[in-house]
Amino acid sequence: MSGVMNFKNCGSVLVTGASRGLGLHIVDTLASGGFSPGKIIATTRNPESAQKLQELADKHPNIHIITLDVVSQESIEKCAEEVGQLVQEDGLNCLINNAGINVVADFRSVTAEKMIENFHTNAVAPLMITKALLPLLKRAASRGEAGGSGRMGIQRAAVINMTSLLGSVELNWGERANNFKWYPYRTSKSALNMVSRCMAVDLEPDGILCMVIHPGWVRTDMGGSEAPLSPEESVSSILSVIGGLTEKDHGSFLNYTGEVLPW
Repeated sequence: MSGVMNFKNCGSVLVTGASRGLGLHIVDTLASGGFSPGKIIATTRNPESAQKLQELADKHPNIHIITLDVVSQESIEKCAEEVGQLVQEDGLNCLINNAGINVVADFRSVTAEKMIENFHTNAVAPLMITKALLPLLKRAASRGEAGGSGRMGIQRAAVINMTSLLGSVELNWGERANNFKWYPYRTSKSALNMVSRCMAVDLEPDGILCMVIHPGWVRTDMGGSEAPLSPEESVSSILSVIGGLTEKDHGSFLNYTGEVLPW
């Protein structure tokens, strides 16, 4: 679990969808775990109603809450401006695209509108957010290189996209396929995996690491009460994995345990 301590050497981390679920737990753990990065930027669509996040920010002065509606290009661009003002010449070291939704629909109930809604939030939004924040990620990556560290990782610049095992095409067979007939969600996560792999190719020349991670099946509003993992167990594991990422993990699809998953 030593990888998580690398967050101490990370100047800034931005977490989308930070008002509840995994996003809130990531912010809480980063702020209070004894390995806090310099700045924790927590985005949410409605900061006024994000009471638990506001309480965390009151307790930890390095938490900065910024408004972001991930399906609004105007909101994304405004958020990028605010992040730029916050990080200044240091740039943004780590972007965790965590915001996501599950529009449940099987073959009988699925509609084009449900597919597009899930695709926009889960696959299109992370791409647009990364594009908007790219100048800040590049700035951080170039500073890391100047400091003598040519290696990839969160201390330099990284884009972490929160995906799902259910987005694996290879694993969508047998029991898992029969139990989770979620057309919009599963295909949106498969699309996110491909978006991430494409971005990994384009971000590599700038030294920006990009990968996808499956947080496990977690007891959150989305995961439900039957999920085997607590948010604390999931978050401690994924932060350890993210903190320990190097260039060998660039373009990878990893489980919260660090195990490589099939596409």
